[in-house]
Amino acid sequence: HHHQSSLEGVMDFAATPQPLFANELQRNQVVGRFHRIVNYFETTEQPAPSSRSSTNPYNRPALIRLTFEYARSTESQDRFLGAFFQSLALGILDDNENIDLSDDGEVEDFRSPLFGFADYLIANFFLPLRATTNRTPQPSPIYHAAVQQTNTQEEQQRIQDYVGTPERLSALRGSCLVRDRHRCVITRQFDKAEGIARWMKDKHRAVDDDGNPLDPNKKEFLEVAHILPHALTKEDNNELDESRRAAIAILNMFDTGVIYLIEGDDINRSRNALTLTHDMHQDFGRFDIFFERIPNTPAHTYRIQAFDPWVNTYCPVTRTLFQHPSIDPPSERLLALHSAIGHILHLSGAGDYIQSILDDMEHGIVQEDGSTQLGVLVKLAMRMHA
Repeated sequence: HHHQSSLEGVMDFAATPQPLFANELQRNQVVGRFHRIVNYFETTEQPAPSSRSSTNPYNRPALIRLTFEYARSTESQDRFLGAFFQSLALGILDDNENIDLSDDGEVEDFRSPLFGFADYLIANFFLPLRATTNRTPQPSPIYHAAVQQTNTQEEQQRIQDYVGTPERLSALRGSCLVRDRHRCVITRQFDKAEGIARWMKDKHRAVDDDGNPLDPNKKEFLEVAHILPHALTKEDNNELDESRRAAIAILNMFDTGVIYLIEGDDINRSRNALTLTHDMHQDFGRFDIFFERIPNTPAHTYRIQAFDPWVNTYCPVTRTLFQHPSIDPPSERLLALHSAIGHILHLSGAGDYIQSILDDMEHGIVQEDGSTQLGVLVKLAMRMHA
Protein backbone atom coordinates (compact mmCIF):
# COMPACT_ATOMS: atom_id res chain seq x y z
CA HIS A 1 0.00 0.00 0.00
CA HIS A 2 2.64 2.50 -1.02
CA HIS A 3 0.03 5.23 -1.57
CA GLN A 4 -1.05 5.15 2.04
CA SER A 5 1.86 7.08 3.51
CA SER A 6 1.70 9.70 0.80
CA LEU A 7 -2.00 10.23 1.39
CA GLU A 8 -1.34 11.02 5.04
CA GLY A 9 0.75 13.96 4.01
CA VAL A 10 -1.60 15.60 1.53
CA MET A 11 -5.11 15.06 2.87
CA ASP A 12 -6.53 17.44 5.42
CA PHE A 13 -10.05 16.16 6.04
CA ALA A 14 -10.47 18.39 9.07
CA ALA A 15 -9.77 21.70 7.38
CA THR A 16 -12.86 23.84 6.90
CA PRO A 17 -13.29 23.93 3.12
CA GLN A 18 -14.39 26.84 1.03
CA PRO A 19 -17.63 26.08 -0.84
CA LEU A 20 -16.58 23.71 -3.60
CA PHE A 21 -19.41 24.38 -6.01
CA ALA A 22 -20.93 27.51 -7.49
CA ASN A 23 -24.38 25.91 -7.72
CA GLU A 24 -26.28 22.64 -7.41
CA LEU A 25 -25.88 21.85 -11.10
CA GLN A 26 -22.10 21.97 -10.80
CA ARG A 27 -22.20 19.76 -7.71
CA ASN A 28 -24.42 17.23 -9.48
CA GLN A 29 -21.92 17.05 -12.33
CA VAL A 30 -19.08 16.32 -9.91
CA VAL A 31 -21.11 13.69 -8.06
CA GLY A 32 -21.90 12.07 -11.41
CA ARG A 33 -18.21 12.09 -12.28
CA PHE A 34 -17.38 10.48 -8.95
CA HIS A 35 -19.94 7.70 -9.51
CA ARG A 36 -18.72 7.18 -13.07
CA ILE A 37 -15.19 6.48 -11.88
CA VAL A 38 -16.07 4.41 -8.82
CA ASN A 39 -18.79 2.38 -10.54
CA TYR A 40 -16.37 1.40 -13.31
CA PHE A 41 -13.96 -0.15 -10.82
CA GLU A 42 -16.68 -1.54 -8.56
CA THR A 43 -18.16 -3.53 -11.44
CA THR A 44 -14.89 -5.39 -11.86
CA GLU A 45 -14.75 -6.13 -8.13
CA GLN A 46 -18.20 -7.72 -7.69
CA PRO A 47 -19.00 -9.65 -5.66
CA ALA A 48 -17.07 -8.55 -2.58
CA PRO A 49 -13.81 -10.54 -2.56
CA SER A 50 -13.01 -13.21 0.01
CA SER A 51 -11.84 -11.75 3.31
CA ARG A 52 -8.80 -14.06 3.16
CA SER A 53 -7.58 -12.83 -0.22
CA SER A 54 -4.33 -10.90 0.15
CA THR A 55 -4.63 -9.12 -3.20
CA ASN A 56 -8.31 -8.10 -3.12
CA PRO A 57 -9.30 -8.46 0.54
CA TYR A 58 -12.49 -6.38 0.27
CA ASN A 59 -14.33 -4.37 -2.36
CA ARG A 60 -12.36 -1.14 -2.26
CA PRO A 61 -14.48 0.82 -4.78
CA ALA A 62 -17.64 -0.24 -2.93
CA LEU A 63 -16.18 1.02 0.34
CA ILE A 64 -15.44 4.40 -1.27
CA ARG A 65 -18.93 4.66 -2.79
CA LEU A 66 -20.66 3.62 0.44
CA THR A 67 -18.61 6.03 2.54
CA PHE A 68 -19.77 8.87 0.29
CA GLU A 69 -23.39 7.71 0.31
CA TYR A 70 -23.55 7.23 4.09
CA ALA A 71 -21.93 10.59 4.91
CA ARG A 72 -24.41 12.40 7.12
CA SER A 73 -24.69 15.75 5.33
CA THR A 74 -24.00 17.51 2.05
CA GLU A 75 -21.05 19.29 3.64
CA SER A 76 -19.60 15.95 4.77
CA GLN A 77 -20.04 14.52 1.28
CA ASP A 78 -18.32 17.54 -0.23
CA ARG A 79 -15.34 17.04 2.07
CA PHE A 80 -15.16 13.46 0.90
CA LEU A 81 -15.37 14.44 -2.77
CA GLY A 82 -12.51 16.89 -2.31
CA ALA A 83 -10.32 14.22 -0.70
CA PHE A 84 -11.24 11.62 -3.33
CA PHE A 85 -10.36 13.75 -6.35
CA GLN A 86 -7.23 15.00 -4.62
CA SER A 87 -6.09 11.42 -4.06
CA LEU A 88 -6.49 10.76 -7.80
CA ALA A 89 -4.60 13.98 -8.63
CA LEU A 90 -7.67 15.32 -10.44
CA GLY A 91 -9.15 18.77 -10.27
CA ILE A 92 -12.60 18.44 -8.74
CA LEU A 93 -14.11 20.74 -11.37
CA ASP A 94 -12.31 19.22 -14.35
CA ASP A 95 -14.36 18.25 -17.37
CA ASN A 96 -15.72 14.71 -17.50
CA GLU A 97 -14.32 14.33 -20.98
CA ASN A 98 -10.79 14.44 -19.56
CA ILE A 99 -11.31 10.92 -18.19
CA ASP A 100 -11.16 8.09 -20.70
CA LEU A 101 -12.09 4.82 -19.00
CA SER A 102 -11.74 2.97 -22.31
CA ASP A 103 -7.99 3.62 -22.19
CA ASP A 104 -6.39 0.71 -20.29
CA GLY A 105 -3.37 2.82 -19.43
CA GLU A 106 -5.47 5.58 -17.88
CA VAL A 107 -7.57 3.03 -16.01
CA GLU A 108 -4.42 1.55 -14.45
CA ASP A 109 -3.23 5.04 -13.52
CA PHE A 110 -6.48 5.53 -11.58
CA ARG A 111 -6.61 2.05 -10.04
CA SER A 112 -3.58 2.37 -7.79
CA PRO A 113 -4.45 5.70 -6.10
CA LEU A 114 -8.16 4.77 -5.89
CA PHE A 115 -7.35 1.49 -4.14
CA GLY A 116 -4.77 3.31 -2.01
CA PHE A 117 -7.43 5.79 -0.92
CA ALA A 118 -9.66 2.92 0.25
CA ASP A 119 -6.77 1.28 2.09
CA TYR A 120 -6.00 4.59 3.77
CA LEU A 121 -9.58 4.77 5.09
CA ILE A 122 -9.35 1.18 6.33
CA ALA A 123 -5.97 1.51 8.03
CA ASN A 124 -6.62 4.91 9.63
CA PHE A 125 -10.30 4.68 10.52
CA PHE A 126 -12.33 1.53 9.99
CA LEU A 127 -9.79 -0.99 11.29
CA PRO A 128 -8.76 0.83 14.50
CA LEU A 129 -12.36 1.84 15.13
CA ARG A 130 -13.55 -1.74 14.80
CA ALA A 131 -10.67 -3.02 16.91
CA THR A 132 -11.45 -0.77 19.87
CA THR A 133 -15.22 -0.31 19.85
CA ASN A 134 -15.95 -3.39 21.99
CA ARG A 135 -13.02 -2.75 24.34
CA THR A 136 -14.73 -0.32 26.69
CA PRO A 137 -13.03 -0.73 30.11
CA GLN A 138 -15.38 -2.14 32.72
CA PRO A 139 -14.36 -0.68 36.10
CA SER A 140 -16.47 -1.40 39.14
CA PRO A 141 -19.26 1.17 39.39
CA ILE A 142 -19.00 3.96 41.90
CA TYR A 143 -21.82 3.56 44.40
CA HIS A 144 -23.35 6.87 43.62
CA ALA A 145 -26.72 5.73 42.29
CA ALA A 146 -28.52 6.89 45.42
CA VAL A 147 -27.10 10.39 45.28
CA GLN A 148 -27.01 10.58 41.48
CA GLN A 149 -30.60 11.65 41.30
CA THR A 150 -30.06 14.50 43.78
CA ASN A 151 -27.59 16.23 41.43
CA THR A 152 -28.56 18.33 38.47
CA GLN A 153 -26.97 17.59 35.11
CA GLU A 154 -24.77 20.68 35.50
CA GLU A 155 -23.57 19.48 38.90
CA GLN A 156 -22.78 16.03 37.52
CA GLN A 157 -20.74 17.70 34.77
CA ARG A 158 -18.70 19.65 37.31
CA ILE A 159 -18.07 16.55 39.42
CA GLN A 160 -16.74 14.62 36.42
CA ASP A 161 -14.46 17.53 35.50
CA TYR A 162 -12.55 16.95 38.75
CA VAL A 163 -11.98 13.20 38.55
CA GLY A 164 -9.66 11.05 36.46
CA THR A 165 -10.43 8.68 33.59
CA PRO A 166 -11.01 5.47 35.65
CA GLU A 167 -13.37 7.36 37.92
CA ARG A 168 -15.11 8.87 34.90
CA LEU A 169 -15.65 5.41 33.44
CA SER A 170 -16.99 4.16 36.76
CA ALA A 171 -19.29 7.16 36.97
CA LEU A 172 -20.37 6.59 33.36
CA ARG A 173 -21.24 2.96 34.08
CA GLY A 174 -23.20 3.96 37.16
CA SER A 175 -25.04 6.71 35.29
CA CYS A 176 -25.99 4.40 32.44
CA LEU A 177 -27.26 1.74 34.84
CA VAL A 178 -29.46 4.32 36.56
CA ARG A 179 -30.70 5.81 33.28
CA ASP A 180 -31.36 2.42 31.69
CA ARG A 181 -33.05 1.10 34.86
CA HIS A 182 -30.35 -1.52 35.36
CA ARG A 183 -31.41 -3.31 32.18
CA CYS A 184 -29.78 -4.10 28.85
CA VAL A 185 -31.36 -1.68 26.38
CA ILE A 186 -31.82 -4.53 23.87
CA THR A 187 -32.65 -7.71 25.82
CA ARG A 188 -34.09 -5.99 28.93
CA GLN A 189 -32.10 -8.40 31.12
CA PHE A 190 -31.65 -6.99 34.64
CA ASP A 191 -28.14 -6.39 35.98
CA LYS A 192 -27.20 -9.46 37.98
CA ALA A 193 -24.88 -7.60 40.37
CA GLU A 194 -27.61 -5.10 41.23
CA GLY A 195 -30.16 -7.90 41.53
CA ILE A 196 -27.96 -9.79 44.02
CA ALA A 197 -27.51 -6.64 46.09
CA ARG A 198 -31.26 -6.02 46.20
CA TRP A 199 -31.99 -9.66 46.99
CA MET A 200 -29.49 -9.66 49.86
CA LYS A 201 -31.21 -6.60 51.28
CA ASP A 202 -34.91 -7.29 50.67
CA LYS A 203 -35.15 -11.01 49.83
CA HIS A 204 -38.54 -11.83 48.30
CA ARG A 205 -39.56 -8.17 48.53
CA ALA A 206 -36.77 -7.15 46.09
CA VAL A 207 -38.08 -5.20 43.10
CA ASP A 208 -36.68 -3.69 39.90
CA ASP A 209 -36.54 0.03 39.12
CA ASP A 210 -40.20 -0.02 38.06
CA GLY A 211 -41.37 -1.60 41.32
CA ASN A 212 -41.93 -5.06 39.85
CA PRO A 213 -40.67 -8.23 41.59
CA LEU A 214 -37.24 -9.27 40.35
CA ASP A 215 -37.36 -12.17 37.88
CA PRO A 216 -34.47 -14.57 38.62
CA ASN A 217 -34.71 -15.90 35.06
CA LYS A 218 -34.02 -12.52 33.45
CA LYS A 219 -30.65 -11.41 34.79
CA GLU A 220 -27.11 -11.05 33.41
CA PHE A 221 -24.03 -9.09 34.33
CA LEU A 222 -24.23 -5.87 32.30
CA GLU A 223 -21.56 -3.68 30.74
CA VAL A 224 -21.30 -0.10 29.57
CA ALA A 225 -20.61 0.14 25.83
CA HIS A 226 -19.35 3.25 24.08
CA ILE A 227 -21.17 4.03 20.83
CA LEU A 228 -17.92 5.48 19.47
CA PRO A 229 -14.91 4.01 21.22
CA HIS A 230 -13.22 5.29 24.31
CA ALA A 231 -9.83 4.90 22.59
CA LEU A 232 -10.74 7.26 19.75
CA THR A 233 -9.65 10.36 21.64
CA LYS A 234 -7.23 8.75 24.08
CA GLU A 235 -4.45 11.21 24.74
CA ASP A 236 -0.72 10.69 24.97
CA ASN A 237 1.08 13.49 26.85
CA ASN A 238 -2.02 15.64 26.37
CA GLU A 239 -1.71 15.48 22.61
CA LEU A 240 -3.39 13.26 20.04
CA ASP A 241 -0.94 11.13 18.07
CA GLU A 242 -1.01 11.31 14.28
CA SER A 243 -3.04 8.13 13.82
CA ARG A 244 -5.80 9.42 16.07
CA ARG A 245 -5.70 12.77 14.32
CA ALA A 246 -6.30 10.95 11.05
CA ALA A 247 -9.17 8.92 12.52
CA ILE A 248 -10.86 12.03 13.94
CA ALA A 249 -10.43 13.89 10.66
CA ILE A 250 -12.07 11.03 8.75
CA LEU A 251 -14.83 10.88 11.37
CA ASN A 252 -15.47 14.57 10.73
CA MET A 253 -15.80 13.68 7.06
CA PHE A 254 -18.64 11.29 7.93
CA ASP A 255 -20.53 13.88 9.95
CA THR A 256 -19.11 17.39 10.04
CA GLY A 257 -18.96 18.65 13.61
CA VAL A 258 -19.78 15.34 15.29
CA ILE A 259 -16.36 15.33 16.93
CA TYR A 260 -17.59 18.07 19.29
CA LEU A 261 -19.90 15.51 20.90
CA ILE A 262 -17.04 13.20 21.88
CA GLU A 263 -13.84 15.25 22.00
CA GLY A 264 -11.69 14.97 25.11
CA ASP A 265 -13.58 13.90 28.21
CA ASP A 266 -16.90 14.11 26.34
CA ILE A 267 -16.16 10.63 24.97
CA ASN A 268 -17.25 9.38 28.40
CA ARG A 269 -20.61 11.18 28.55
CA SER A 270 -23.80 9.17 28.82
CA ARG A 271 -24.88 10.32 25.35
CA ASN A 272 -22.08 8.13 23.95
CA ALA A 273 -22.91 5.00 25.94
CA LEU A 274 -25.39 2.15 26.26
CA THR A 275 -26.01 -0.53 28.87
CA LEU A 276 -25.66 -3.97 27.24
CA THR A 277 -25.09 -7.62 28.10
CA HIS A 278 -21.63 -8.92 27.28
CA ASP A 279 -22.86 -10.70 24.14
CA MET A 280 -24.74 -7.66 22.89
CA HIS A 281 -21.71 -5.49 23.63
CA GLN A 282 -19.58 -7.76 21.45
CA ASP A 283 -22.08 -7.74 18.56
CA PHE A 284 -22.54 -3.97 18.81
CA GLY A 285 -18.78 -3.45 18.91
CA ARG A 286 -18.32 -5.60 15.81
CA PHE A 287 -20.94 -3.46 14.03
CA ASP A 288 -23.01 -6.64 13.56
CA ILE A 289 -26.11 -4.95 15.00
CA PHE A 290 -27.36 -1.41 14.52
CA PHE A 291 -30.02 1.00 15.77
CA GLU A 292 -32.34 2.80 13.34
CA ARG A 293 -34.63 5.56 14.56
CA ILE A 294 -38.27 4.90 13.69
CA PRO A 295 -40.02 8.04 12.38
CA ASN A 296 -43.27 9.22 13.95
CA THR A 297 -42.76 7.26 17.15
CA PRO A 298 -42.03 8.34 20.74
CA ALA A 299 -38.59 9.86 21.32
CA HIS A 300 -35.66 7.42 21.33
CA THR A 301 -37.60 4.58 19.70
CA TYR A 302 -35.40 2.35 17.54
CA ARG A 303 -35.59 -0.73 15.40
CA ILE A 304 -32.54 -2.79 16.41
CA GLN A 305 -31.42 -5.14 13.66
CA ALA A 306 -28.64 -7.60 12.86
CA PHE A 307 -26.97 -7.86 9.47
CA ASP A 308 -26.89 -11.64 9.84
CA PRO A 309 -29.79 -13.24 11.81
CA TRP A 310 -27.50 -16.17 12.70
CA VAL A 311 -25.12 -13.80 14.49
CA ASN A 312 -27.82 -12.37 16.73
CA THR A 313 -31.09 -14.26 16.92
CA TYR A 314 -32.56 -11.70 19.33
CA CYS A 315 -32.84 -9.10 16.58
CA PRO A 316 -34.83 -7.54 15.06
CA VAL A 317 -36.56 -5.94 18.02
CA THR A 318 -38.12 -2.52 18.62
CA ARG A 319 -37.19 -0.64 21.80
CA THR A 320 -38.00 2.75 23.26
CA LEU A 321 -34.94 3.64 25.33
CA PHE A 322 -35.49 4.72 28.90
CA GLN A 323 -35.02 8.38 29.79
CA HIS A 324 -33.87 10.07 32.96
CA PRO A 325 -34.44 13.70 34.01
CA SER A 326 -30.75 14.43 34.65
CA ILE A 327 -28.82 11.90 32.56
CA ASP A 328 -28.47 12.34 28.80
CA PRO A 329 -30.01 9.59 26.63
CA PRO A 330 -27.93 7.86 23.95
CA SER A 331 -27.37 10.32 21.11
CA GLU A 332 -29.51 9.66 18.05
CA ARG A 333 -26.77 11.26 15.96
CA LEU A 334 -24.05 8.93 17.28
CA LEU A 335 -26.26 5.86 16.88
CA ALA A 336 -26.96 6.89 13.27
CA LEU A 337 -23.21 7.23 12.66
CA HIS A 338 -22.60 3.79 14.19
CA SER A 339 -25.28 2.36 11.88
CA ALA A 340 -23.70 4.03 8.83
CA ILE A 341 -20.28 2.59 9.63
CA GLY A 342 -21.82 -0.85 10.09
CA HIS A 343 -23.52 -0.72 6.70
CA ILE A 344 -20.29 0.33 4.97
CA LEU A 345 -18.32 -2.49 6.57
CA HIS A 346 -20.97 -5.10 5.83
CA LEU A 347 -21.83 -4.14 2.26
CA SER A 348 -18.22 -3.71 1.10
CA GLY A 349 -16.86 -6.89 2.68
CA ALA A 350 -14.46 -4.79 4.78
CA GLY A 351 -15.96 -6.08 8.03
CA ASP A 352 -14.91 -9.66 7.25
CA TYR A 353 -11.49 -8.45 6.09
CA ILE A 354 -10.93 -6.53 9.32
CA GLN A 355 -12.07 -9.48 11.42
CA SER A 356 -9.54 -11.69 9.61
CA ILE A 357 -6.79 -9.21 10.51
CA LEU A 358 -7.88 -9.15 14.16
CA ASP A 359 -7.99 -12.96 14.20
CA ASP A 360 -4.50 -13.10 12.70
CA MET A 361 -3.28 -10.63 15.28
CA GLU A 362 -4.73 -12.68 18.13
CA HIS A 363 -3.59 -16.09 16.93
CA GLY A 364 -0.49 -15.29 14.86
CA ILE A 365 -1.95 -16.93 11.77
CA VAL A 366 0.06 -16.92 8.55
CA GLN A 367 -2.11 -17.06 5.44
CA GLU A 368 -1.71 -19.65 2.69
CA ASP A 369 0.27 -17.24 0.54
CA GLY A 370 2.66 -16.59 3.43
CA SER A 371 1.37 -13.08 4.19
CA THR A 372 0.47 -11.84 7.64
CA GLN A 373 -0.73 -8.27 6.94
CA LEU A 374 2.35 -7.37 9.00
CA GLY A 375 2.28 -3.64 8.36
CA VAL A 376 -1.38 -3.30 9.31
CA LEU A 377 -0.94 -5.50 12.38
CA VAL A 378 2.07 -3.57 13.65
CA LYS A 379 0.34 -0.22 13.19
CA LEU A 380 -2.80 -1.45 14.92
CA ALA A 381 -0.86 -2.97 17.82
CA MET A 382 1.02 0.29 18.36
CA ARG A 383 -2.22 2.24 18.30
CA MET A 384 -4.05 -0.03 20.72
CA HIS A 385 -1.21 0.07 23.25
CA ALA A 386 -0.41 3.77 22.91
